[in-house]
Amino acid sequence: MNRRCLCIVVAALYLLPAAPLAVEAQQIKKTPRIAFFFGNIPETELARPNPTSRYAQAFLEGMRQLGWIAGQNITIEWRTAAGHPERYPAVAQELVKLPVDVVVTSFTEGAIATRQATSRIPIVVAGGGLVETGLVLSLAHPGGTVTGLSNGAGPGIIGKRLQLLKEAYPQVSRVAVLFSNLLPVPMEEAARAAQMEWKMEWKEDARTLGLTLAPVEVTAPDGFETAFASIQRARVRAMVLSAGPFLLGNRRKIIEFAAKKHLPAMYWDRIFAESGGLMSYGPDYADLIRRAAIYVDKILKGANPGTLPIEQPTKFELVINLKTAKALGLTIPPSLLARADQVIQ
Repeated sequence: MNRRCLCIVVAALYLLPAAPLAVEAQQIKKTPRIAFFFGNIPETELARPNPTSRYAQAFLEGMRQLGWIAGQNITIEWRTAAGHPERYPAVAQELVKLPVDVVVTSFTEGAIATRQATSRIPIVVAGGGLVETGLVLSLAHPGGTVTGLSNGAGPGIIGKRLQLLKEAYPQVSRVAVLFSNLLPVPMEEAARAAQMEWKMEWKEDARTLGLTLAPVEVTAPDGFETAFASIQRARVRAMVLSAGPFLLGNRRKIIEFAAKKHLPAMYWDRIFAESGGLMSYGPDYADLIRRAAIYVDKILKGANPGTLPIEQPTKFELVINLKTAKALGLTIPPSLLARADQVIQ
């Protein structure tokens, strides 16, 4: 072997061990990191490596269907405010500092807090009032860094809830609407813009059904007793809830109050009915979160979030808790039970 060939062989042998290491380092560097920001899921339901939350599992399933496996070719950082609105900004800032490639959030307020923390990281949200809060320019052309799915379900969803409540309880004429705007100060203005939208819709739909509404707001984290007293003074015969993570995180207080005061209540998420509430009607939130994975996949592959249209819900579910109905002395019409996606005995 001449001197020139020997040098080439030695050089090649010298480089061989480094090549796999270089490839491995590149792969590690490129492993995407996704943050998922919940509003009310307990910390215990998000414990690694296998979160027990139904919604976390729905997202993992959606990612798996697209070839993304947590712990293999993608890293997921789970975070929750655990029902405490004052934590939203801190959680968002923590995620931005990690940093992450995409933030996914299951509620509008989480998207607001995250966008206030960063103008660079793409945000995929499954929430309502996305246009009203200024998160996106329009559903068809979001613009900016936010995209995802709307849980607003479009015109008619509020009227549908009121209609179903009246079917279950035909004698009702006066209904309390429990809502809350509890948010950190910088986020209040955007959230209240969305609240104005639903208030107008509630009022119009109630008039059509011959119902009178009594809006009651929870104005402080410890303000439920005051709100409950207002509901009692309003002499209502039933109750509906406005959607939001704060009320969802305090569902047990609300359900216990409704049971104690014999108030038939309509909720927006099946978790309420599963926890003892009378009935719920709304989008299948697990399905929304599962579909959020499609947006994450597109963004990781280079799509601009501002060009990805916001999708509307495609699956809705009616859940009726028959045990609660019996405790309230209600006889749910067979025609209504037949339309339920789930009847809890």
